[in-house]
Formats: sequence, C-alpha cells, structure tokens
Amino acid sequence: MDETLLRSLTPSVLGILVRRGADFAAAEDAVQDALVEAVRAWPADPPRDPKGWLVTVAWRRFLDAARADSARRRREGLVDEEPVPGPAPAVDDTLQLYFLCAHPSLTPPSAVALTLRAVGGLTTRQIARAYLVPEATMAQRVSRAKRTVSGVRFDQPGDVATVLRVLYLVFNEGYSGDVDLAAEAIRLTRRLAAAIDHPEAAGLLALMLLHHARRAARTAPDGSLVPLAEQDRGRWDTGSIAEGVGILQAALARDRLGEYQAQAAVAALHADAPTAEETDWVQIVEWYDELVRLTGSPVVRLNRAVAVGEADGPRAGLAELMVLDDSLPRHAAVAAYLHERDGDLATAARLYAEAAHRAPDLAERDHLTRQAARLNTRLRH
Repeated sequence: MDETLLRSLTPSVLGILVRRGADFAAAEDAVQDALVEAVRAWPADPPRDPKGWLVTVAWRRFLDAARADSARRRREGLVDEEPVPGPAPAVDDTLQLYFLCAHPSLTPPSAVALTLRAVGGLTTRQIARAYLVPEATMAQRVSRAKRTVSGVRFDQPGDVATVLRVLYLVFNEGYSGDVDLAAEAIRLTRRLAAAIDHPEAAGLLALMLLHHARRAARTAPDGSLVPLAEQDRGRWDTGSIAEGVGILQAALARDRLGEYQAQAAVAALHADAPTAEETDWVQIVEWYDELVRLTGSPVVRLNRAVAVGEADGPRAGLAELMVLDDSLPRHAAVAAYLHERDGDLATAARLYAEAAHRAPDLAERDHLTRQAARLNTRLRH
C-alpha cells in the first residue's frame, strides 16, 4: 500500500466532490471512508486509475449518506448526477483546500487538525497520536472545524498569511506520535510554494528545511537534548541546508522581506558557521532587529536578547532581558544561560531549576534540570 500516493490524491478527490455539490464536511467524511476502503482493497486488487477509483467510491459514500440524511429530498437531485466511471479530471484543488482549512474563523488547533485531515490525508487516529491526545478529542476538534467551514464558498479567496501560519504551527508540533509532523509540514509547504508565487511561502519552506537539517544532532543516544552550540555539525544534513539557503536567497532577492524569510536568514547564519564559536552573532542581531520591526513579538525580543548576549557580552543580553515580561516562555532559561556566562553561577542554577519547572515537555525539563544540577555541583566544590 502506497500511503504517500493516497495522501497526495486526497486534496484533488475532495475538491472534485465539493465542486459537484457536496458540502465540505460531508465530502471530507466520504473521502476518508474511501481512503479506508482503499487500504483494505488495493493490496489485493490495485486499481489502474487510483484517483478515479477514489472519486467513484467517495462519491457513492457521499450519496449513501445524503440519502439517509434528513435533507434527503433536497439532495435527491444529486443521485442522477453520478458520473460514468473513468479517469478523473486533472485539476489540483490543493491550494483552495489550504485556504478553506485555514479559515480565519477557526482556532489555530482546529485549523491545523483540519489541514492535516483534508490536505495531508492523515486519519483522525494518526493526528491524535501525533498530538498525544485521545482519538475522540481529536475527532470532536475536526468535526467542529468542518462545521465551521461547511458554509464557506469553495472558490473564495483565502488569506496566505493564515495558511502559512497553520503550516508553521504544524512544523512546530515536532516529532511525537506515528506521524512525523515536521516532515509532513515540509511536504505540504513544498506543495504550497510550488503552487503560488509568494516569497513568504518560499521563506517558510527554507526555514523548515534549515531547522530540519539539524534534527539528527539535536538529541543524544539516550534521548537527551543537545544544545545548538554542542551539536555535532557533521551530522547536519548538508543537502537540506544547501536547498534551504538557495530557496532563501531567491526569496530575499525579490526584496519583499517577511517574517519567515528573516527567521530563515537567522537559521542560515547558524548553518553557515563551521563551529559555534564562528557564528556571526552581529548579523544575527541585525536580522532579529528586522524581525522585531516586522512582528513586534516579545518572543522575538527574547531570542534577540540571547543574540545580543553573544554579540556584545552577557551583561548586554541581560539588560535587554530586563525590559521583557518574565512570564514569557523560556524567559527563565535565557536568564539562566546569560547569568552563567556572566559568572553568577548561583543565580543561574536557581533560574535553571525554575525554568525546568515551567518546561513544556519532558525532554526540555530533563535538560534544564541537568543544567541546574551541573552548576550546583560546581558551587559545592
């Protein structure tokens, strides 16, 4: 069973059903039923036209559901419109589905879940495992999202910024569960960047590739986190780095700078440094200045404080940190790092312990706890 093929066909099959008159929620359910039937039937009897097979089965599932619905009389006319089995039209509806799934009325978690279902072709169970939530919880989230967009016209223009934000959220979900969401986000973003002429779509793809290139070096054999400065750069994926840098350079040349291009530029500078000591922190600070101008984000300002601490010394970084809200995620961890670099080990140890208590996941908590223990051992000796 070629799951990649199934997932690549999902958007176009869904789009065909919607164009024939099915509302989005019912069409999406029918496509999911067809995918399940394909998993069962194709290994023993693979179809000559996989897309046509999926369209036929999904349309029949939709009609079955329509007949049983309370609105049967209104939908009976659709029964006579069933097409003669044959090759499906070669229309790519992926882009419209991106915009529909990233509708501004949806919450970010709902938009991400719906994108993974409708565009990514993942099952509710796969998405639930990736998010480490019960399948029933994810099913409710997807159902609410489908109800929200069911009345939205399929041909309405979408918001590119919202679509990119959803894909960015998918990428940042990480690697838990049986679906690699980071790899899935790269796959989806690559398709979007190929479908639209937009420098920020290219910037986001470059950012993902540059971050993903460091994946193998981010954890030790025991599963513990390895900070960027301590990573074995020989394990970085040079092919992904080269591709990401090339995509970024082409996007920057268009002189329409956006948030994702600026983030990718920071990642490219890290990737370009042969060693941590050779990192061009002055340029990184300049790119963070651009990011602050573009976003005004306090999280960006927090990251900028780290870069300033590297470029101009830890006390300069701490001065930048003092004007930020100490309730920001990872604020305590950044403060601990800068205090340690400034030689105040006692304060750093206390802040590492505090940061561990606030850590969002087990791997980060363990890392910060080890940092606190390391400094406390040094203080005792």
